[in-house]
Amino acid sequence: MEFSVVEPTVTENITENITETRTGTRTAPGGDPGIPPAARPGRPDPKPDPERAAAIRRRDRAHVFHAWAAQKHIDPLPVAGGAGSYFWDYEGNSYLDFSSQFVNLNIGHAHPRVVAAVRDQAERLCTIAPHFTTEPRAEAARLIAGLAPGDLNRVFFTNGGTEANEHAVRMARTATGRPKILSAYRSYHGATATALNLTGDPRRWSADSGSAGVTHFFGPYPYRSAFHADSPEQECERALAHLDLTIRMEGPATIAAVLLETVIGTGGVLVPPDGYLAGVRRICDEYGILMITDEVMVGFGRTGEWFAVGHWDVVPDLLTFAKGVNSGYVPLGGVVVSDRVAAVFDHRPYPGGLTYSGHPLGCAAAVATIGAMRDEGMVEHAAWLGEQVLGPGLRDIAARHPAVGEVRGLGVFWALELVKDRGTREMLVPYAASPAESTPVTEVMAACRKAGLWPFANYNRIHVVPPCNLSAAEAAEGLAILDGALTAADAYTTEGAS
Repeated sequence: MEFSVVEPTVTENITENITETRTGTRTAPGGDPGIPPAARPGRPDPKPDPERAAAIRRRDRAHVFHAWAAQKHIDPLPVAGGAGSYFWDYEGNSYLDFSSQFVNLNIGHAHPRVVAAVRDQAERLCTIAPHFTTEPRAEAARLIAGLAPGDLNRVFFTNGGTEANEHAVRMARTATGRPKILSAYRSYHGATATALNLTGDPRRWSADSGSAGVTHFFGPYPYRSAFHADSPEQECERALAHLDLTIRMEGPATIAAVLLETVIGTGGVLVPPDGYLAGVRRICDEYGILMITDEVMVGFGRTGEWFAVGHWDVVPDLLTFAKGVNSGYVPLGGVVVSDRVAAVFDHRPYPGGLTYSGHPLGCAAAVATIGAMRDEGMVEHAAWLGEQVLGPGLRDIAARHPAVGEVRGLGVFWALELVKDRGTREMLVPYAASPAESTPVTEVMAACRKAGLWPFANYNRIHVVPPCNLSAAEAAEGLAILDGALTAADAYTTEGAS
């Protein structure tokens, strides 16, 4: 596969004129912290190879069983490669990746430092049983614990986010001796049995056993308040009162943990009002309940902090991660465990494990990813990009399109909520929509892809979730494409139909 792209170069002065911050990360003084040329290769110009694409499609349709899909109703795009903020197909088309694939490609495609680290580790030691220890696992755990807040000092490695949540719940139940877990509606926590029952969206419905020891509650969502709130402050107060009442009705002594996404992701990029997470922490402490924050999607720079709890200075008892820890280059996830929970297992075996826990290749990728993010100021850049480019740009777009009801987000984690009518806030696409009902958003996505942009969509929302090292110029390019594509949604509004 041939393509034209700027070759990565070694940047010797990457750490010049940088200062240490309170979290130990580094940033350039003033404005955009800057991302080195190695992380910004520019839009590629791939050479078409349609015969290869056709062969891949035939094999895929004959032998691959795809997740979350009716097998006869999908036509997966054969992807040929990726570099920086772009990936490309075999037809000569390139796409600016505003989805970060599954919101996990925080450092972009094919970052040379991480590719080299995986290659070097593979040449030394590809795999080893988890009862041994290795340099990459020990170093990855040290780095992750150093980024986590408070006394979260121990790391249990998994293969991804679903297993991380499964094991966090197992730890909480074992440590407390209590059976129940509370989790929020509109959440997603994974696709295995316990994780799917924890999930608070329609993907749970077909697999919900009704006996998994999980109770759901409503979290804050000011734009569509379940509490008839008039302000974010009132929404916070009423959501906390609802959680407290739910706990009292369920029986505090039966509840092991409250599990929640720090910022709800697939369910809408719902940023909690100030004071909410601190309130959850206070309620948990009052009843002797553990607090688990799911940072699988928002961890490692996505919101402009290493972990999203950093925005509100809240310390959970258990914190789960995956995705951005190594940008998905090799499957890896885990649970960061507080000292008090870890102490339960000092003289009592933890009842769980995984063949690939702490896999050398995954951990080597994590060490390199964290190093690259620190040295290149990616977390600071993500915060700057959200405050100065994506946030203002999306709000400008919203002002021009009657289909956009609300813009919300932070860092490189944003959503446009699409509506039929701004006054009534009727959803442009209903909750749990059928394919036919999803037509307005499907048309927006098609227009984006035709123009070379690949965003993320769920029900009535378009999510803008690019890599943390997206450049300001790339952001402007993507926003311009999205601006044009949203005219398709406007046609379905009351204003567009009149």
